[in-house]
Amino acid sequence: METIETEAQQFSTMEARLLFIFMIFLFAVNTYSSSSDFVEIEPLKEVEKVQVTVYYESLCPYCENFIVNYLIDVFTEGIDAIADVKLFPYGNAKVNSNGNITCQHGEQECVFNTIEACAINAWPDVHDHFPFIFCVERYLYHDKSDQWESCFEELSLDPKPVKDCYTSGYGNQLELQYAVETNSLQPPKKYVPWVVVDGKPLYDDYIYIITRICSVYKGPSLPKACLRCLASSEKIGAPEDRLIPLHPVTYPEESANHLFSKIRSSLMSWMFKGNNAV
Repeated sequence: METIETEAQQFSTMEARLLFIFMIFLFAVNTYSSSSDFVEIEPLKEVEKVQVTVYYESLCPYCENFIVNYLIDVFTEGIDAIADVKLFPYGNAKVNSNGNITCQHGEQECVFNTIEACAINAWPDVHDHFPFIFCVERYLYHDKSDQWESCFEELSLDPKPVKDCYTSGYGNQLELQYAVETNSLQPPKKYVPWVVVDGKPLYDDYIYIITRICSVYKGPSLPKACLRCLASSEKIGAPEDRLIPLHPVTYPEESANHLFSKIRSSLMSWMFKGNNAV
């Protein structure tokens, strides 16, 4: 009899323990359910990069100067970590009623515009196509246009995608697309280079592209180049540049005399160096 009573007591104790555990479980579930009604956990959103678009033409001396001496800093200074840069090599070209493109600095400019459009198409990531465009523009800037093809070898790039794009005529189709996008800009493009940061054109302050990118970026951390320029309240780019009496842009109606433009560009470059050395 005592054995039966002992077993009954043990069973009762076990049942009580199970009931206690079950009650704790119900309490935890109810607590989680009620708290979830009031606390909503949202995933952290990635901070959007600053949108940067550059509208240019390959043989514009001021475009060459901007790409070779200023836009390059966006990549070498780490500003590309907070900026999404897009290039549009069309500039002040025009499309006639037959769909033919006429470029401001002649047929050769149309060739280089198309080659650079093909490079963008072949290597869509800006970190892949910008080095090539920079290389080509550097040769054009130094009046060595006959050496541009060496950029393929210098950068270990396969020339086939670019050359196939050009010879097939697909590059011309890309240029026609650029024409539509360039001509539909609001506010309309007035000249080249035409640089737009966060939806707003920089007008002739385009050389201060880094300062503008840094000032509109809303992320929690900034590249060191941003910290330098914002801390000192100085624009990146020599302030003396503003004193040079040559308007550093090319208007659509300007003469397509490329030699004259090059002379002006050379003079401007010489004055830049002279002022910066003081």
